Amino acid sequence: MKTALEDIRRQALTAIDEAVDQKTIDDLRVQYLGKKGALTAILKQMGSLSAEERPVIGQLANDIRAEIEARIAQKSAGMKKSGLEERLKAEKLDVTMPGKSQRMGKKHPLNIVLEEAKEIFLGMGFDIAEGPEVELDYYCFEALNMPKTHPARDTQDTFYINDDVVLRTQTSSVQVRVMEKTKPPIRIISPGRVYLSDQIDATHSPLFHQIEGLVVDEGITMSNLKGILETFAKRLYGDDAKVRFRPHHFPYTEPSAEMDTMCFSCGGSGCRLCKGEGWIELLGCGMVHPKVLKTCGIDPDIYSGFAFGMGLDRVTMRRFGIDDLRLLFENDMRFLGQF
Repeated sequence: MKTALEDIRRQALTAIDEAVDQKTIDDLRVQYLGKKGALTAILKQMGSLSAEERPVIGQLANDIRAEIEARIAQKSAGMKKSGLEERLKAEKLDVTMPGKSQRMGKKHPLNIVLEEAKEIFLGMGFDIAEGPEVELDYYCFEALNMPKTHPARDTQDTFYINDDVVLRTQTSSVQVRVMEKTKPPIRIISPGRVYLSDQIDATHSPLFHQIEGLVVDEGITMSNLKGILETFAKRLYGDDAKVRFRPHHFPYTEPSAEMDTMCFSCGGSGCRLCKGEGWIELLGCGMVHPKVLKTCGIDPDIYSGFAFGMGLDRVTMRRFGIDDLRLLFENDMRFLGQF
C-alpha cells in the first residue's frame, strides 16, 4: 500500500507539472483527490492493515494529499499570473494613436422651425402655453362649440380612449384651459403633438405637430389677425413669401378663414405636392366665436379675440423645401444630416 501511495504521489505531481490549462488542473484534482479518486480508493483499504501499520499509512496519505493540493494551488496561481500577463499584452493600447472622431448630432428640422416660430411669436409679445396630449372630450370639443353630433367627433377621425377621453386632435384645448384661468388680455401660442385618424401620404400623418395661437383683448379685429400671420410668414420664409386667405368654416371661430402659402415645389404652377392647385394650406384661423368666450367665462360684449392653428410639419416642409412629410418621421440619418 505504501508503494501504491508513492506511485500516486509521483504520477499526480508529474501530471500537474505537465498541465497546460486550468481545466486539466481541475480534472487532476478530481482524479486524485475526489471522493472517487485514486487516493481515496487506497485509503478505503486501510481496514485490512494491522493496528501498527494504520497510523503510518494514514500519515503518509495525509502528507501526499497535502503535497498534491499545494502543487495544484501553485500551478493554478502560476497559470492565472501568466494568463493575466498575456491579456494585458493583448489589450495594450497605443496612446499615441489618433482617437476616433464622433459624429455630432444635429437638431431635427421640426425642432429648428419650432424654435424659429417661438422666437417670432415671442418677439410679438406672445407667451407659450402647454397642455396634456391625452385630453378630456370637453376641452377638445364641447368647449370649442362642437356638440356631440359634430362630425369632427366621429370615431373615424378621432382616437378615443373612452367616451370622455381622447388623444387631442388640436392644441386648441390648451387655449380653452388658458381662457378658463386667465383674465384678458391673453396672447399665447400652444405648440405640441396632435392626433387624427388619417392615412399616411406625402402631406398627411396620424401623428403631427401644431402651433395654435390665441389673442383675446378689447377691440381685437380680423385685421389684427391678418397682420400677425402675414408678419409671421415673412419672418419665417422671407419678405418674398406669398400667402392668401380664403373664407372657411370652423365651429369655434366666426368669421373663419384658411391661409395658404404658394407651393415651394412648383412656384404656383401646380404639382403633385400641391395637388395641382399651386397653393398649400398652411393654417386655419378666425375670430373666436362669442359662444366659446362665454363658455370660458369671458364676456363677449367686452372682449373679442382671434385664434389660429398651423401644422408645424407643413410649415417645416415649406421652410426647407421638403416634398414628403414622411421624411420627417423616418429617422433616416442621410436625410436628417442635411439640416
